[in-house]
Amino acid sequence: MSEKVWFITGLSSGFGRTLAEEVARNGDKVIGTVRQQCLLEEFNNISVGNTFAYLMDVTNPDGVKATIEAAFNHFGRLDVLVNNAGFGFLGAVEEATIKDYREVMETNFFGALQVTQAVLPYMRKQGSGRIIQMSSAAGFRATAGFGVYNASKFALEGMSEALALEVAPLGIKVTIVEPGPFRTNFAGTSIKAAKQEMPEYEATARIFKNNILGYAGQQEGDPQKAAQVIMQVVNAENPPLRLPLGSTAITAVRKKLEQVEEDIKSWESIAAHTSFDV
Repeated sequence: MSEKVWFITGLSSGFGRTLAEEVARNGDKVIGTVRQQCLLEEFNNISVGNTFAYLMDVTNPDGVKATIEAAFNHFGRLDVLVNNAGFGFLGAVEEATIKDYREVMETNFFGALQVTQAVLPYMRKQGSGRIIQMSSAAGFRATAGFGVYNASKFALEGMSEALALEVAPLGIKVTIVEPGPFRTNFAGTSIKAAKQEMPEYEATARIFKNNILGYAGQQEGDPQKAAQVIMQVVNAENPPLRLPLGSTAITAVRKKLEQVEEDIKSWESIAAHTSFDV
């Protein structure tokens, strides 16, 4: 089958919007979700007959199920799910409130989980499907001042690793995409921050916050090129479980792996001997 049906969440701007445009330009059908009525007609007109917008909030379980059911009934299949909806959050772990944590987790983790669970019955019935989980380099390696966001993406990655093992025998493949800094609105309208700023974190969390906000619109990554890579992954026979995107992300992932290996080597002689004596 050459033509695919994609379901992409959060496409008002950024990665979601760019990916949807590239997919439609390639001749595939794109179902995109937005949260504002005014965006429906605009997206439908991007590629008439190929782009179809639906109102949906990933944090609304009933709305998610109803939207996915309607999309499947309209097209008769769902080939690719891209969980893209989400937002960033800046602030030290101590500065953020529990309410802050819950709000970020509700969208970035539980929202993606709900959409995934709602799509899986259709993909299982088809015996095929691709799931793209839009994580971040921050979902693999944590940074001071990004702990809330790190937590949400680490959770997404842990769930997705297990999911990949569970659905592989069912003909469904999962890829976790880990972008570095790309020129989207992530560092602008798609990011929030803790209201409390403690002086104890000026040299750690605050520096990171200022760096993130300071390079809005100047990030090295080209979203269109990223979209083209994601499309290649979707069409690959053996897609990767993880896909760091951009040189910054690749460097960050490698540094984390080196750090873990160093920790293991430093303590292995002691940590390995924890079994009962025979």
